[in-house]
Amino acid sequence: MPVAAIARSASKDHADPLTADCLGREVFNHMTTRWGLLCLIALSNGPLRFHALRDHIEGVSEKMLSQSLKTLTRDGLILRSVEPTIPPQVTYALSMLGQEVAPSLQVLVAWLGGRIDDILRAQRAFDVGATA
Repeated sequence: MPVAAIARSASKDHADPLTADCLGREVFNHMTTRWGLLCLIALSNGPLRFHALRDHIEGVSEKMLSQSLKTLTRDGLILRSVEPTIPPQVTYALSMLGQEVAPSLQVLVAWLGGRIDDILRAQRAFDVGATA
């Protein structure tokens, strides 16, 4: 079997998130944490500087935003550019990988927005049943 075929096969074996040895689980977790998801959604509208991004994502602390951006940058989903000014101006934008995944995340967010009433009803029904 050619080396490229072996590499593709090994990659597919480790790409199923339902398996314990899935190499993508860690990245999946980074993308779907509350702040990771919101960073990707916010940057899908275009690049933002750190403080503008912080202000855009209500409730995120600077520490959590910084950690999320660092993780997503390491994963190749976000690009970080620093302008050599005083003080340095740091801008974040989606990478090509981030631009590929952002529309799927926006579909998820739109679905949630459209079904929130049904979800809240289900939660209330569950809570009533749990107390009985």
